Amino acid sequence: MTPFRERNPVVVGAVSLVVLAVLLVAALRADDLPVIGGGDTYHAMFTEAGGLKVDDEVRIAGVRVGKVDGIELAGDEVRVSFTVDDRADFGSGTRAAIKVKTILGSMFLALEPAGGGQLAEGATIPARRTSSPFDVVEAFEGLASTSEKIDTDQLAESLTTLADLTRNTPEEFRGALDGLSRLSSNIAAKDEQLNTLLVNLERVSTVLDERDEDIIALMEDGDVLFRALVARRDAVHELLVSTTRLSRELTTLIRQSRDDLAPALAHLESVIAVLNKNEDNLDSSLRLMAPFYRVFANTLGTGPWFDTWISNFPPVPQVG
Repeated sequence: MTPFRERNPVVVGAVSLVVLAVLLVAALRADDLPVIGGGDTYHAMFTEAGGLKVDDEVRIAGVRVGKVDGIELAGDEVRVSFTVDDRADFGSGTRAAIKVKTILGSMFLALEPAGGGQLAEGATIPARRTSSPFDVVEAFEGLASTSEKIDTDQLAESLTTLADLTRNTPEEFRGALDGLSRLSSNIAAKDEQLNTLLVNLERVSTVLDERDEDIIALMEDGDVLFRALVARRDAVHELLVSTTRLSRELTTLIRQSRDDLAPALAHLESVIAVLNKNEDNLDSSLRLMAPFYRVFANTLGTGPWFDTWISNFPPVPQVG
């Protein structure tokens, strides 16, 4: 067998690139793989798609269990294909409904488990067990029945009044409509950001709910602190009053002593000037006084008398 290092590097590089490409495709299409795929596939028939889109969530009791894989026409109905996690259980009589996820028009597919057992993989939920957020046919039928009851004369009069009111301010009215249109477009464009904001808000509320005991304890500690401050209010007030009184007394003392302090400071300045002028003389005096102090200390260091001697003085004669 030829060692790996002796093989053709071009062939080895090509095979490596092919393997990396296969692994990359497998990673991107992991949900479609038979072993590690995203669960079982089911179908549901609807009379109206109701704004549902591919990759929208599939939920059971508010919990996400899958996603919508495809939406296509099947005659006069809409066929929705979706994938559900293997761990989700729902019976053979399960119902499906398209519901509104956000106020901005996002939808999701809701499964309502019913019946016994487990819905077989690849099964189709018929249209009689599905519902959409609105039905175009029913809406037009309702519009027909409602329009028969409209008072056309009163409607015409209302439109005439509205035209009269807006005739003198066409630019402002158009500006208001244009601003409203831009606002709605901006809100629609920020759908994902608003959804993220709502999700984060839900997380914050969950954290606050989990930490409610800590928050209550913090509020109780704050109440104790405030009660202590209220109890010490008189002491704090007396401290502030005393501090104010002390500052006033010090101010009065300084004002009363200003006339006396000014001459003293002036004389002190002149004394310091003299000392600075004779600094060399003072240093010399202190240096010359050191031997004197040493001799003086030796003289008085033997007792309460002077211990000294005089040189070249004749001795005292002894009387016999």
